[in-house]
Amino acid sequence: MEEHKHVTIYDIAKKLNLATSTISRALKDHHSLSDKTIKKVKQTAREMGFVPNTLAAGLRGNKSKTIGILIPTVTQPFLSSLISGIEIAARKSEYSVIIMQSHDSYEVEVDLAKSLYSNRVSGVICSLAMETKDTSHFKQFSNNNIPLVFVDRVPRDYDTFRVVINNHLAGYKATKHLIEQGCKRIAHLTAGSEFGTLYNERKRGYIDALLEHDLPIDENLIISLKQMTYEEGVKACNHLFDLKEAPDGLFAPGDILAVSAVQTAKKRGIKVPEEFAVIGFNNDPISEIIEPNISTITHPAEKMGKAAAELIIKNLKSVKDEDEDAKEITFLNTQVLIRESSRKI
Repeated sequence: MEEHKHVTIYDIAKKLNLATSTISRALKDHHSLSDKTIKKVKQTAREMGFVPNTLAAGLRGNKSKTIGILIPTVTQPFLSSLISGIEIAARKSEYSVIIMQSHDSYEVEVDLAKSLYSNRVSGVICSLAMETKDTSHFKQFSNNNIPLVFVDRVPRDYDTFRVVINNHLAGYKATKHLIEQGCKRIAHLTAGSEFGTLYNERKRGYIDALLEHDLPIDENLIISLKQMTYEEGVKACNHLFDLKEAPDGLFAPGDILAVSAVQTAKKRGIKVPEEFAVIGFNNDPISEIIEPNISTITHPAEKMGKAAAELIIKNLKSVKDEDEDAKEITFLNTQVLIRESSRKI
């Protein structure tokens, strides 16, 4: 079978009896050429099936017009929506994306960062792995003027762009809602290392809400998880229910954990929400499917993805304006969605 031959600008130049430099300029709508020539070249290119080699062009300029996305997993609805937002904004500016999953492993994240750098991506958008306690592997981007944006799970101290929600306020809202429903012993599941900010800020909001309403901080009701999984949630909730003074409410920093709490409670004959009220986080689809429906905190994932991609593209285009020094975009529009799992009053 004859191997398929890719049409190049040399083939177009030969057919039209023009210089390759003329073909190249015409395909880029260069002002030095007449509209007639540009139109003729583009029409011939289409007829011959010419497809621009954007990767090769990018490598010549040390840019691939590709944005690297490094996230814990694509299976979480929040991260899927985040990717969607990134892709929409990237495509609008004619950038492609490459997606890599760390599976919450620090070592995998380090290897993938190296891979993205070797692939000469134009910029990187990252949500940190749960295990990450050091971000020196991202210096290869910053040191080589490759725009880097951290989203959602961001490091405490790293001088680069970040897109987040006000996690402290969101955690406060969630806990305050449970208090307003009459809960007195509210448990909280947290996660991640002290290096990151996301879960620590939600925990801080939880604590501040308790203090404001004169409720005690019981360390027995605060459990740190190694992973944000259903299985980890079940283990934690069984531990909580085995306490001499079991909780009457739970603020879970993710909907999958809230689901595990509700199902564990039901298996143990604990009524939800009458005896145990639950609120999750993210407004994942599963929160509306399970019975009872899960109360949750909304999280503008797609908007955050778009904002992250736009930061990358703006930086690459060196657009200057009055906000050029802004390093952080914080979304404040998180809301409490009250559903059956917490509605006691």
